[in-house]
Amino acid sequence: MGTTGNDAILAQLVADGIQYIFGNPGTVEQGLLEALGDEPRLRYILGLHETVAVAMADGYARATRRPAVVQLHSSVGVGNGIGMLYQAKRGHSPLVVLAGDAGVRYDATEAQMAADLVAMARPATKASLRVTDSRSVLRMLRRAVKIASTPPQGPVFLDLPADVLDELNEEPVHPSPLPVTEVVPPEAHLARAASLLVGAAKPLVLIGDGIDAALAQQPLRQVAELLGADVWGVNHSAVNFDPRHPLYRGQLGHMFGDVSAARVRDADAVLIVGTYVFPEVYPRLADPFGKSARIVHIDLDVENIAKNHRVDLGLVAHPGLTLAALAGQLEQVSSPAERATAGERLRRRAAARDAEPVPVPSTVAEHFIAALAQRTGDNLVVFDE
Repeated sequence: MGTTGNDAILAQLVADGIQYIFGNPGTVEQGLLEALGDEPRLRYILGLHETVAVAMADGYARATRRPAVVQLHSSVGVGNGIGMLYQAKRGHSPLVVLAGDAGVRYDATEAQMAADLVAMARPATKASLRVTDSRSVLRMLRRAVKIASTPPQGPVFLDLPADVLDELNEEPVHPSPLPVTEVVPPEAHLARAASLLVGAAKPLVLIGDGIDAALAQQPLRQVAELLGADVWGVNHSAVNFDPRHPLYRGQLGHMFGDVSAARVRDADAVLIVGTYVFPEVYPRLADPFGKSARIVHIDLDVENIAKNHRVDLGLVAHPGLTLAALAGQLEQVSSPAERATAGERLRRRAAARDAEPVPVPSTVAEHFIAALAQRTGDNLVVFDE
């Protein structure tokens, strides 16, 4: 008996280094599950509800910084998982979601659980795709892995009709090619970024989870200290900046744009990294920044840059490498007086932090770091190569 699409999918996942499939199956995935019984290199992690399966895969992807595979069942299973898929999309979690349906041959009938799965998943995913030909099963799967893994990362949905997977498959198996995204702007643009930020009286840094995704915590700290800039998180969920650092001010508002506007309106230089501004439920439509504020935005997601508000310089680049290079530029162009002023702002923040009550951490991760710090004192190193 030849190789079917079900066998080929599992071989492709193994080639991509996948070890686990998180899911909640149904009848139309029977062929895939039977093939899985003959593949010892893959383990199926059963969730008793689709939200649990997606959440497990989301956490695994964030912890390993690798794509995770989720298997959902037809319209009902996809519908049950939509809420958690939306959270994974907003958290830029690289999930590959494999969903079964009865088959392309049944599209014309109003069969049990029939639905446009691609349309259902589209609002909650980075991309929503469907395989309709047995000669392109692995081509579409590799495309899903590439899209999910490329910044901005996010869940990709792939509808796999059972009749397509049951056909013989002769596609070659090879690891999914992933483009290199560790790019740094030319020196001239870095120099301009430094010139826009240096010497500010009220500098500000706004950060999101793009910092953690790029492991950019250390160069972010260096840039913030060189500028003496307050650091605010923009609805972030990861530990992007040490919450015990005196320059860290917490999170901006989640609900109302006026809260964010009050924090940023007086800044004369703003550095935005790894996020868009602003993702509140009720955002402020008018530009919240001062008219004379100089704004630099760094992100690998080109859509994030100047998405809602103006910037003076947008750099589509790797946040970690770019912040490290920007720190070097700031050290070169800042005068002794400017460095002294930035250092004084840092000292004032440190003194104010020491005099204030211990701040309430604003994310679960920050609660963990704060609790760990109380136990270990100065022995805790939060970000260290």
